[in-house]
Amino acid sequence: MLVKINRREAIKGLLAAFLPPDVTRFSAMQTYTGERTAMITCFIRYQIDPFQRDEFKKYAENWGRIIPRCGGYLVGYFLPHEGTNDVAWGLIAFDSLASYEAYRKRLREDAEARANFAMAENKRLILREERTFVEVVDGTFSLPPVSAKRE
Repeated sequence: MLVKINRREAIKGLLAAFLPPDVTRFSAMQTYTGERTAMITCFIRYQIDPFQRDEFKKYAENWGRIIPRCGGYLVGYFLPHEGTNDVAWGLIAFDSLASYEAYRKRLREDAEARANFAMAENKRLILREERTFVEVVDGTFSLPPVSAKRE
C-alpha cells in the first residue's frame, strides 16, 4: 500500500534515518555563556539529470571539502539509490540564519566553490533546486531505538 507523506514528515524521516545517533549538537548547542540555542538545517532538494548521476556525485564530493571550510556543518549529500532516480538531497546545518548568510558570502569568495557551481551549470547536472530551512524539535532528534522487554 502506498502511503503519502508531506514534506515535513519526509524531512524529519530523512534527518532521523541518515544521521548517526551521536550527532547531538543539532537538538541544541551550548554557547560559551551556557545558553542553549537551536540550530537550523538547510535542506536542499535537487532534481538532477539521472544520466549524470556520477557527475553529480563528484559535485557533491567537492562540497565535502568546501562546505566545512566555508563555515557550514555538512550533514551529508544523498544520491538516489532505488525508486525515484532524479532526486538528490543535501543537508547543511548552521547556528542561525546569520551564520548561513556569512557562509554564503564565503562561498562566493571561495575559488573552489565558484568552480564547483560553474561545473554543475556547464554540465547541466541540476535541473531544479529547492531550499527549505528546518529546525529540530528538542527531544525528538536522533533518538536511538529502545529495546522492548519481553515478558
